[in-house]
Parts: sequence; C-alpha cells; structure tokens
Amino acid sequence: MTEKEMLKLSVEEFSRLQTYMIPADKDSESYKNMKIRYIELKVILTASGINITELDRIKE
Repeated sequence: MTEKEMLKLSVEEFSRLQTYMIPADKDSESYKNMKIRYIELKVILTASGINITELDRIKE
C-alpha cells in the first residue's frame, strides 16, 4: 500500500468515525473507545501534513 492510499484510508476512517461519534452518548464506553481512535487518526493525519480543520466535526 502506498503512502497516498494509506492517507486516503485514514481520511475516510476519520470521517466515518466522526459520523458514529456525533450521535453517541459521550459517557458511554463505546464513545470513549472511539475517541481513542479519533485522537490516533488526528495525530496520523496531522503528522502527515493533512490540514484536518475542515474534516474535524468533533473539535475535541
């Protein structure tokens, strides 16, 4: 898998994950687990030079 393909998948996962997080109860165990992945993806995308300002709907 090329770096470009990996970044594309990460952007798609970041977007999909936020779709699941927005309606979820923030105190639930599921939300807490999703937030861990959300933070990981933010780090990966930011370190890769992707500006996630427009992509980030959670803004935590």
